[in-house]
Amino acid sequence: MNSLITGMKTLLIGLFLIAVGVPSFAQNADAEKEIMDLSKQKWQWMADKNVSELATLFHDKSKFVHMSGTWSKDRELEIIESGSIWYKNADVHEVAVEVVGDTAILWNRITLVAVVRGSEVSNEFTVTEVYQQQKDDWKLLDLTFSSVRDTHSIE
Repeated sequence: MNSLITGMKTLLIGLFLIAVGVPSFAQNADAEKEIMDLSKQKWQWMADKNVSELATLFHDKSKFVHMSGTWSKDRELEIIESGSIWYKNADVHEVAVEVVGDTAILWNRITLVAVVRGSEVSNEFTVTEVYQQQKDDWKLLDLTFSSVRDTHSIE
């Protein structure tokens, strides 16, 4: 009888832990999808040179790491608006997202076709995006381009 009660207690504790963990998992899955959709929208806004939407998305202290340097939100928006870099098309091959608290990190493996100072170029990148949730909105804190081979994969 004692082992039956112990078994029931173990079962109830296990069920409780599963029930507590399920909402957390569902919330993370929702946040991951939201970040993936937001990142996809960001690539379109960059292609369209839609600086008003990007200005809302980019955190005021955000940083952008490119092959030629690192700069702030204002400089990135100026570059996009002027067309000195036109993010013509980002062909996304692979996406991974991890959400930790109010921070989300997204990795894209992309082929980027861009016009840089008048010349069209195509490069393989893994792009790391860091987002922070602020109230009901996600703000982009960092966008870093890492040059990779086309055989690179995200683990």
